[in-house]
Amino acid sequence: MAKTIGNVVLAVAGALVGAALAKELDKPPGERTWHGEVGGVPYDFRPPTLEKIRRTLWDPDNPELFPPHLFGVGWSVNVARLVALASRASGRPPASGASAGSGASDSSGGSDVTRAGG
Repeated sequence: MAKTIGNVVLAVAGALVGAALAKELDKPPGERTWHGEVGGVPYDFRPPTLEKIRRTLWDPDNPELFPPHLFGVGWSVNVARLVALASRASGRPPASGASAGSGASDSSGGSDVTRAGG
C-alpha cells in the first residue's frame, strides 16, 4: 500500500515537472522565465542564490508557512514561521528573529497559516 502511494506521488511530481518544463519550452527563448505555476502548483527552475535560500527557508516577515519551493516544483517550509507558530501555541515567546506577530489572523481566532497562491 505504502509503495503504491509512493509511486502515485512520484508520478504526480514527475508529471508536474514535465508540465512545467513543457510550459517554459513552448515559449520563445527570450520569454522563458523558468518560474511560474502549473496546475496551481508553483515551480522555479532558476539557480538558487544565498538570498533566495534565506528568504525561502527563514523569513520571519513572511506570513506564509509554505512559500514556493526553493528549486523545483511545490512548496518549502518557512522555518521561522513554523518556530513563531510553535512558540505562540506553547505560550513561550518566539526565538530571536522569528516574529510571532507576522501573518493575517482572521477575526474568528482561527489559524493564520497561509500557503502561496491561496
